[in-house]
Amino acid sequence: MKKINIETFLSHDGKKAHSKGAVVPPIYQNSLFTMKDWDDVDKTFDDRVNNYIYTRGNNPSVRIVEEKLAKISGGESAKLFGSGMAAISASILSCIKKGSHIVTVKNIYGPANSLLQKYFKPKFDIEVTYITGTDINEFKEAIQPNTSLIYLESPSSVVLSLQDLEAVAKLAKSKGIKTIIDNTWASPVFQKPLSFGIDLEIHSCSKYIGGHSDVVAGVVIGDEKDIDDLFTKEFELFGAKIAPFEAWLLLRSLRTLKIRMDQHQKSALTVARFLEKHPKIAKINYPGLESFTQYELGKKQMTGYSGLMSFQLKTDDLDKIKTFFNGLNLFQIGVSWGGHESLIYAPAISYLKELSKEQFEGMGISLGDMRISIGLESAEDLIEDLDLGLSKI
Repeated sequence: MKKINIETFLSHDGKKAHSKGAVVPPIYQNSLFTMKDWDDVDKTFDDRVNNYIYTRGNNPSVRIVEEKLAKISGGESAKLFGSGMAAISASILSCIKKGSHIVTVKNIYGPANSLLQKYFKPKFDIEVTYITGTDINEFKEAIQPNTSLIYLESPSSVVLSLQDLEAVAKLAKSKGIKTIIDNTWASPVFQKPLSFGIDLEIHSCSKYIGGHSDVVAGVVIGDEKDIDDLFTKEFELFGAKIAPFEAWLLLRSLRTLKIRMDQHQKSALTVARFLEKHPKIAKINYPGLESFTQYELGKKQMTGYSGLMSFQLKTDDLDKIKTFFNGLNLFQIGVSWGGHESLIYAPAISYLKELSKEQFEGMGISLGDMRISIGLESAEDLIEDLDLGLSKI
């Protein structure tokens, strides 16, 4: 049989998971798995990574999803976690030791930045160097003798700047440095960082992979050795497991992932082109626009674009900014994204609480920067809502 397309693969769960011909695999809602005898226990414990002992380690409902995510990302193996931050924390921990140095980009996910600055730095004497990440020479200059990790997020938070994944991976491998990327924005449908040589790929499954705003989860994908090492250390020992029911919800969502991503992209491009021409918008950040500074790099390493974008209002008057922010009807106010519903958020609200004034200014974000997630509603209706909100300022 010829290689099948991603939407076909995700629509089928595999006969081995079925019971009595059920079209949907059952939920293995159990805490432990029994064994036949002494020798069976002995053999099972020789390979904890691949056997079922206790759901804190492996569970069939979880394993089905892990195998699918590894396959569509081009990885050998994957490990699901109870949240995206659990996946981020475990991945970084697997690549550092006391006194290590990390190179990362300025506009990474806020809690990930807090993890580096407020936890790893003081507790483990970890050094962190921040760069824009748009020029490979920045990475070359930032690397130190004790650099053990380059942590990427492409496109990055809020400003959606890109890093040249192939160039960074090549540089890192030449220096014996591990690379991790948060690939949540593009999803495994539109970007496959492992194919460019990145070591570990992270997703907040709460976003597009879940897609329905009803599950919190995370995943780490990579080669078998790296994931096995992470399993026996950072995953198993810290206990950040995902529940079987949440894994089953992710399996449900994977069946429509490609279809949803195509619709998010179609609607987002329509909305972005509207905002690009609006007189009350100073700037829009969306890699799918030809006017985006790194458009050509985006075409090289992504096959499509998701529904998340940001733009800057052409005003610094806080009252006017709040009028717009509070005045939309279809866009709900919320901190997450990637679900069926369209959302708006002002990054300055949380970043000003998480970062120092200097760090905030260094990220290139202002009070007038808005982040919107385009859901599955009609693009025409969303544009009308935005247009009405902008008319109020």
